[in-house]
Amino acid sequence: MTTKTRLTRRGFGVLAAGGAAGFVMGAPAIVRAQTAVTFAVPNPSALTWLPYWVAVGEGYFAQEGLDLRLEAVDGSSSVLQAMSAGQAHIGAPGPGPTLGARSRGVDVKFLYNLYPKSVFGLLVKTDSAAQTPADLKGTVIGVGTADGAEVSFSKAIMTDLGMAEGTDYSFLPVGDGGTAAVAFLRDDVGSYAGAVSDAAILAARGLNLREITPDAYLGFFGNGIAMLESQMAAMPELAPKFGRALVMGTRFAADPANKEKALAHCAAGNPQEGEQDYAASLYDGVLNRMTPTDAFISNGHGYQPPEHWQKIHDSAVASGALAAPLPDLSAVYSNEFVAGWNA
Repeated sequence: MTTKTRLTRRGFGVLAAGGAAGFVMGAPAIVRAQTAVTFAVPNPSALTWLPYWVAVGEGYFAQEGLDLRLEAVDGSSSVLQAMSAGQAHIGAPGPGPTLGARSRGVDVKFLYNLYPKSVFGLLVKTDSAAQTPADLKGTVIGVGTADGAEVSFSKAIMTDLGMAEGTDYSFLPVGDGGTAAVAFLRDDVGSYAGAVSDAAILAARGLNLREITPDAYLGFFGNGIAMLESQMAAMPELAPKFGRALVMGTRFAADPANKEKALAHCAAGNPQEGEQDYAASLYDGVLNRMTPTDAFISNGHGYQPPEHWQKIHDSAVASGALAAPLPDLSAVYSNEFVAGWNA
């Protein structure tokens, strides 16, 4: 397989899990029978999808009989579109865009909570006068993409403060990495709704930033693994196998003794990112956000607290991201595979 990488999520990149083929060669016949699977993610950062690349590198997907190909597209909406168009068997959208898709009749179901702690935060320059999100009234908030999960995350905070987009504040898509840094330096934006990866990249560009996200919103979980219900019916073994490999990858990465090897697996997925001086720091940040809080750690990796889904849903309704409450929120997600993944 070939591996193509791009450090920015603004373009369309393809990252093929080339390591998987290597594990199949010379393996027993039972391992060689692989099912080809396309996995769509909203940005090409390998470290953002740390357990995936560890599972590729350690051969966990191959052990499950899966031959993975990763497609990096532009934001959660594009992930959901790829799934709906049959271009991806499984994807990693954010919960907000997933709710929106479900309200439009897309039979998407969220299966695995990859980031039980919020992957997003509101960032300002260290010398900014803004101390809380309330201080962002009348300003422009930078986001990576116009329809990414960071938009619904930020909108929920601003809505709870009684502010409306377009009246009290506005969003400006500025990309990530270098382009976001330029927007900050030119004062095109006064803040940035960024993910863990964005914050690490901006810091490496020399921008001293601080987070002003209220603690209550750090419980808004981030992207996870989702499938269409129709796809689940067509490939009933995919979710159990995929999640089991992810849990093994997460456990491997969580052992400090494996950090260098796990970083090497991620560098194989995105060589450009692996060469960056922020890679080790980003690894630590990602691993922290992927570790469930003490309140839910006993449920295992991938577990989705119903009360967190309710909070995200209610914020989406209040902000107008959802025109009306969903008739059955429990239909949007499932914890049915969690026990098997963590066994």
